[in-house]
Amino acid sequence: MTATATTHFDVGKALGTDYFLLRSELTDEEIDYLDRTRRFVEDEVLPVMPGHWERAELPLDLARRLGELGLVGDGIEGFGCPPMSVVAAGLIQMELSRGDGSLGVLLGVQAGLAMRSIAMHGSEEQKQRWLPSMARMERLGAFALTEPDHGSDSVSLETTARREGDEYVIDGAKRWIGNGTVADVVVTWARDTEDQQVKAFLVEKGTPGFSARRIDGKGSVRSVWQADIEFDGARVPAANRLPGANSFKAAGQVLASTRLTVAFGALGHAVGSFDAALTYCRERRQFGKPLVSFQIVQERLVRMLAEVTSMQLFCLRVGRLGDQHQLRDTIAGLAKANTTSRARQVIAEARDLLGGNGILLENHVIRHMADIEALHTFEGTETMQTLIVGREITGVGAFV
Repeated sequence: MTATATTHFDVGKALGTDYFLLRSELTDEEIDYLDRTRRFVEDEVLPVMPGHWERAELPLDLARRLGELGLVGDGIEGFGCPPMSVVAAGLIQMELSRGDGSLGVLLGVQAGLAMRSIAMHGSEEQKQRWLPSMARMERLGAFALTEPDHGSDSVSLETTARREGDEYVIDGAKRWIGNGTVADVVVTWARDTEDQQVKAFLVEKGTPGFSARRIDGKGSVRSVWQADIEFDGARVPAANRLPGANSFKAAGQVLASTRLTVAFGALGHAVGSFDAALTYCRERRQFGKPLVSFQIVQERLVRMLAEVTSMQLFCLRVGRLGDQHQLRDTIAGLAKANTTSRARQVIAEARDLLGGNGILLENHVIRHMADIEALHTFEGTETMQTLIVGREITGVGAFV
């Protein structure tokens, strides 16, 4: 899954590794998306993102470039979205996360959550109105599901929507909403007071009664902004309700499709950290010899490589299941839990191998170490995914 499929490592430029020659398993279209994203990351992202991360600065210029490069769409068909397979969408996410986790999260929110909600559950008019401009990154989207008191149990959300004539009145609060302060449209999940079902509404920027405040003080994915959102009698036209989202199951369908994207993102963090560790150990000399000449260093690098390669195989197979429309929610959940957990291990090894230099932003690993913590938590924690998969394989629910 890298730009060079050879029988040896090309580590001089830190381009990652493809030890099992998986590039040969990709289509020409997928290779094009991979290479296009990699060039963007190498030329435009890596030189500037440590500074953006340190300042907790949203890189809107880089976000707009994603649209210009035709990388936004997450496999959505039509409506101005570039045609891409599930695997291609994953490869884009992998490469962006290799460069910076914040950009990966921003794209995941834009395409995987906000745009996919509209594509899966919106009307034809809603799709035509929003998706083309969002694919070009001319308008940003957000996905408001999580609440201050409801994360893993988001099915119990308390935000309400009350029908009054040709409008819905929304009251409640949301938390950890990516892009919430800058979005042109927020896909908001609220409980209809009439039938108590969870439904989705398009809350547009500038709606009276809607307010968003950036969450500061984060130590992870610092360059993408999450928000606390308040709805205080926010009025939205009834025409802004997504007609296909009539229960919490609709939200679950959107989330299930993004868990594979998170898995590819975790792989990107692991590959980036392995690249950094391998390159550093080749160049760094101690006791008169390069670090790679020490047996224990080689053993640790090989162990990291084994983890990265297993993650590559895992993601490619699950991505192919997505392309074949055979991807179950539980498979996506297992992929997400497995890859984020393995990525944490690989990144921790990389941080240790770099010694004191491992905490410098210019060496990138510390950003990956902080950012993987966000991926490990959102879109369903490892604990929740374990219980969901455990219920399927045993037939016994162990949630309470």
